[in-house]
Amino acid sequence: MTNQILKSQSPKVYKHKFLNTASFGSFHHSDYQVFLDLISKIGGVDQKGKYLQPEQLQRVHVLTAKEHATKFNLDVNNSYRYLKKSCDKLMEKILRIDSLDGKKILKINVCSSAEYDKEKGQITIKFTDDIMPYLAQVREKFMLYNIKEISNFGSLYTTRLYELLQEYKTTGWMEKTVEELRKIFSVGEKHKMYSTFKRKTFAHACKEINYIYPNIALAFEEKKEGRKVVAIKFIFNSVK
Repeated sequence: MTNQILKSQSPKVYKHKFLNTASFGSFHHSDYQVFLDLISKIGGVDQKGKYLQPEQLQRVHVLTAKEHATKFNLDVNNSYRYLKKSCDKLMEKILRIDSLDGKKILKINVCSSAEYDKEKGQITIKFTDDIMPYLAQVREKFMLYNIKEISNFGSLYTTRLYELLQEYKTTGWMEKTVEELRKIFSVGEKHKMYSTFKRKTFAHACKEINYIYPNIALAFEEKKEGRKVVAIKFIFNSVK
């Protein structure tokens, strides 16, 4: 008998830390929200609370414009448009990501198929076999959060920074090099000047996170080599 997947009452995002730091390239914020909404449908434990293996997880998922609008506080007409656009992005996306053993850099597709149903206002996607190990739960290497926690963010950079912090929420600090942040934020050739990169990405993200979650008290310190800023240390109230 196959294991029945236990669905959470409040949808949660489960991701391997390597997927959490992968670059999503041309994804806009709306594309990334659709992606998170879809992976929150996967679940990861059976009725007995046992973690499921990647091959046991469901690959095909349906997302309607109405449910997506409800989760992310969107106008439903915008939600229809976002789902249609994201269908193409999900199919085109090739992730550059570390292998699970950390010894190789892989290029993998997110979806093997994606369709948009105009009459029903929904998308149906099938995740690839290659991405599933990054979406199955392994306690030591995965992070999770309730999807509602990021539903009111207005920027992709804010969502990505908040996700990064989840891996370190019990420590109260996180340090990333500027180059790591550039990759994670997928800025490409944009914001070449550090001052512009800082203002447009993590400085703005810190303000938005603090506005929505003032108890986090998120701040950052710049680490320099000579006069050049090479890393950022983020400091915040830890969760025990």
